[in-house]
Amino acid sequence: MTGLGDRLKEARTTKGYSLDDLQSITKIQKRYLSGIENEDYSMMPGAFYVRAFIKQYSEAVGLDSDEMLSLYKESAMHEKLEEENTQITPPMKRRRGIKGNSRLNELIPKIIMALFIVVIIVVVWVLWQKGASNNAGYDVEPEQPITMDNNQPPAGNSGGGSADDEPDEETTEPDPEPEPEEVVKEQSLTYVRTSGQDSTYTLTDAEEFKLKIDAFGDTWIGVQNENREELTPEARVMKNGETIELDVSDVQYVRIRVGVTKYADIYVNDEKLEYSSDAMTQNIFIEYEK
Repeated sequence: MTGLGDRLKEARTTKGYSLDDLQSITKIQKRYLSGIENEDYSMMPGAFYVRAFIKQYSEAVGLDSDEMLSLYKESAMHEKLEEENTQITPPMKRRRGIKGNSRLNELIPKIIMALFIVVIIVVVWVLWQKGASNNAGYDVEPEQPITMDNNQPPAGNSGGGSADDEPDEETTEPDPEPEPEEVVKEQSLTYVRTSGQDSTYTLTDAEEFKLKIDAFGDTWIGVQNENREELTPEARVMKNGETIELDVSDVQYVRIRVGVTKYADIYVNDEKLEYSSDAMTQNIFIEYEK
């Protein structure tokens, strides 16, 4: 016990607030407020929520939120929650593994196509050899001699006409070559794997990378890039009806921390991301392959 809960409770009673009053002010459930006062964070959805709730509680009762958060960081329970929150495979290592799988997935269609072409060439060659052997057995019909009738007038002088009377040969212009059709690529948002709270997806054939997150209830949301920098102003609890829109076209991947998945819909370039796991709290990794 660090004394954090006692100081918050003392400040609350000094203000004359009951737990029900504080619940109405902060919109934090009463059981979470009671847990903070008892320094029992076992019912919390994660360390992010604990910090957010302590900050809101402190500001509501007039205490310095930074000082209260410092007391929280000293508790043994915080270390346990932080360990769970930080058990994420190093980005570079994960990327190499995913990159290897992506390269294998790219090579397999090329190998199949190459084998298909080789089979076609072999079949055509066999058929050609068979046709050539059949034609070799045919007798060639001798050319018939060409005879000329000396009684016929020379060509072009029939009827006393002159060479100028012969009709001009018709000339035909070649048909214009059809213009090649432009190939339009469609983006692909592909699920790769799930490990614990982490689910990984890849975004390919997309000219841009735009995120939209819609909240349908109170849920923690934090978006980071590959350098662990927050892309939102700050990770926070989103309220029902709130929306976050981000253009992250310049990143290699993003990590979206979702506190309550059933209260948050994620869209990638207007395509809804389907959660691969039923876990309430998840880390969504989206790799952008440009």
